[in-house]
Amino acid sequence: MILTSVFGMPLELVLVILILLIIILFVGLVLTFSKLQRISRKYYTLTSGKQARDLEHIMLSRFKEMDKVKARMKRFSKEHRTFQGHLDSCYNKFGLVKYDAFDNMAGELSYSLALLNSENSGFVISSMHSKEGCFSYAKEVIKGESYLALSNEEKEAISKALTIDEEIQKMVDEAEQEDVM
Repeated sequence: MILTSVFGMPLELVLVILILLIIILFVGLVLTFSKLQRISRKYYTLTSGKQARDLEHIMLSRFKEMDKVKARMKRFSKEHRTFQGHLDSCYNKFGLVKYDAFDNMAGELSYSLALLNSENSGFVISSMHSKEGCFSYAKEVIKGESYLALSNEEKEAISKALTIDEEIQKMVDEAEQEDVM
């Protein structure tokens, strides 16, 4: 029995398709082989002779440097956490209001200064200047509130201290937008 069809197709058509596939595979093989030769030449150039030892030395020294950098980063991270703990108790927010305490005075020589920590606790100092002298007062602030009566200027100084983080963030955002443009 002689085959005249394969998979329901004439034998000649099947042979032509197979020959075309063989040619395509051969072209792919040649391209892959040439690319492999180019990569092999580059690899040989990179790893041969004196340059190869230099490259190995450079790579080993860079790995040692990276290990040192990692160790420093761990140390800095630990120190940062320590400093952050100390900063929480420092006065890092302030608000200043200058004003004329008395009608017959000019030049805004009187002031109220609020100093607060990250928990919004601290104090407000007020100094009022008059022709007779200078009067200073200090009042404690706990979590943004005072248990003593506050003047309008002292309230304003505390309000400024409480919102300074927002003001700084706004200025940073504006500066970043300017850098983008």
